[in-house]
Amino acid sequence: MIERIWSGRSPLYLFLLPLSWLYGFVTFAIRCSYRAGLRRSWHAPRPVVVVGNLTAGGNGKTPVVIWLVEHLQQRGLKVGVVSRGYGGKADHYPLVLTSTTQTSEAGDEPMLIFQRTGASVAVAPKRVEAVQALLKQNDVDIIITDDGLQHYALGRDFEIVVIDGKRRFGNGWWLPAGPMRERASRLKTVDAVIVNGGEARTKELGMTLAPSLAVNLATGQRKPVEELASVVAMAGIGHPPRFFATLSALGMKTERNVTFADHQAYSLEQLSVLTQGDQVLLMTEKDAVKCRNFAQSNWWYLPVDAVFDRASGEQLLAKIMGLIK
Repeated sequence: MIERIWSGRSPLYLFLLPLSWLYGFVTFAIRCSYRAGLRRSWHAPRPVVVVGNLTAGGNGKTPVVIWLVEHLQQRGLKVGVVSRGYGGKADHYPLVLTSTTQTSEAGDEPMLIFQRTGASVAVAPKRVEAVQALLKQNDVDIIITDDGLQHYALGRDFEIVVIDGKRRFGNGWWLPAGPMRERASRLKTVDAVIVNGGEARTKELGMTLAPSLAVNLATGQRKPVEELASVVAMAGIGHPPRFFATLSALGMKTERNVTFADHQAYSLEQLSVLTQGDQVLLMTEKDAVKCRNFAQSNWWYLPVDAVFDRASGEQLLAKIMGLIK
């Protein structure tokens, strides 16, 4: 239902407009308070790159963060990452991730970034505190913040907005009548706009998500996802249909698709009933980081990677590298 409302296919958004106007007024007032100097942003002694979005729901932001971290590391930089850690509940904040940190503490996206890149990662509801903790414990050259475009308490040197190229901005209204956290005019003030799928427009950088080999959660075995048979697919991400569409594009006919809420916490009892007999359970990598401690032999996940054309990728990296002094 919410997808129909946000996409403009349902007139029910009209009933939510008063709440949207309130949301828009509050967010506008907050931003203006920083512009007017009534509130002050804290600026880190290292360059800060924000990777965020204007809409609620999955846009492919975390794969972009991973791509940036890996390519900056390849250029010899020590990269730190900070996040809100949504979905995690730690005994204390800020929390700097270690090999013993649990997903239930840090949240799924920070844990995914930590495991994929090996970068220093810190989470806290207040991103300023996460950056300060990161700098206290690690010598980093640059900091990437996963989300936080609207978190103006943290000063930034470079802003990137990731857009779902197919859904874009839906009906264009603020939450909850539409998907917008800020209006589309905010794009005029950011440093780069990345479009995930669909068609990139003028001054936008096109990006796609490319699936890799499927990985068995229990054994680490890798194989082409097309070789998996009797598959039940599940996804608890911001936009589950994207994952199911990826499988379909690969020629896979799943026996069932199961959708969970974004940042859903899982248990063995909850997931073991999804398959029967020789069926395989296939999930996203974001789901997988929450299931490793109780993974079964028939559970697999499909990693995806952000892919840019060479010119666009080099252009973006050159601008970011230019922040290093």
